[in-house]
Amino acid sequence: MNHQSEQTVTTSPNRNRIAIAAVLGIIMVFAIGFLAYSNVQKSHQLEQAYSDVNESHTLQAELETSVNQSIAELESLKGENAEMNALIEAQQEELEAKRGEIANLLKDSKKLAQARKEIAGMKSKMEGYLAQIEEMKAQNAELTANNEQLSTEKQELFGSLQNKVMENSQLEEAKAILVSQNTELSHAVEVGSVVKVKDLKVEGLKVRSNGKVKGKSTAKKVDQLKICFTTLTNDVVKPGTEDFYVRIVNPLGETMAMEDLGSGVIVNEKTGEEVRFTQYAQTDYNNDEQHLCLTWNPDMPFDTGKYLVEVYNKGYLAGTGSFQLK
Repeated sequence: MNHQSEQTVTTSPNRNRIAIAAVLGIIMVFAIGFLAYSNVQKSHQLEQAYSDVNESHTLQAELETSVNQSIAELESLKGENAEMNALIEAQQEELEAKRGEIANLLKDSKKLAQARKEIAGMKSKMEGYLAQIEEMKAQNAELTANNEQLSTEKQELFGSLQNKVMENSQLEEAKAILVSQNTELSHAVEVGSVVKVKDLKVEGLKVRSNGKVKGKSTAKKVDQLKICFTTLTNDVVKPGTEDFYVRIVNPLGETMAMEDLGSGVIVNEKTGEEVRFTQYAQTDYNNDEQHLCLTWNPDMPFDTGKYLVEVYNKGYLAGTGSFQLK
């Protein structure tokens, strides 16, 4: 009995140890499994982290390459068009700003997808920019070609206009010469058609109470003047009525004139000045010498001294003379 009891007591501790060892073994298995799982998870996390870092570097390199290339392409499209250059510079600034935004996204592994999307959008937008600028360049090239054509046409028109102006100037010059020649010819014809006079003589007359007239040379005894002259032959002049205007200038240099006695004004065709005349005579001229006389009776006293006499025909001086009253 005692022997059986000892055997029983000895067996119980062994069983306990086995149980404890089994529990410990199970715990170790679970621990090893947990550690293995944990290591696998950490390994996956490390792999993901490495993958994220690699993708971040790849995206960063892609970003830098894309932005730098785009900026360079935009820079190469600059030209003399200020409006286009301003647009290109604005697009370059926008790219630089976009570069900074995406670079900030790449710093966060959770935002790599967004960064990738932003890079793709930037590339697409850049392609649109380049297409827009190329279209503008094509339009500017077309406008430049049109402007050059218009400039050429303008120069041709200007040259044609200059030729026309020169031709018109030459025509006007020729016309002016012709007018001048015609004027000179007309003037020569006018001058040539003047009927000259000769033998211009003036006699002082005294009218007596019985009506008889006697010649006098003393101023205080003279009542009137008798002016006589002879026309010269001029074959250029057509036969017809000719007017002769007599101008008597007294010793004081004054033209003796009274409108009531037929005095008036003519234009000196040589000088263009107005000339007062004393009296005029009209005759039927037949291209021969004619003796004409007219009497000036102003009913006023005459001054002593030398008197000048001028005869005009067609506005030109046809003859001159003088006389003296004592």
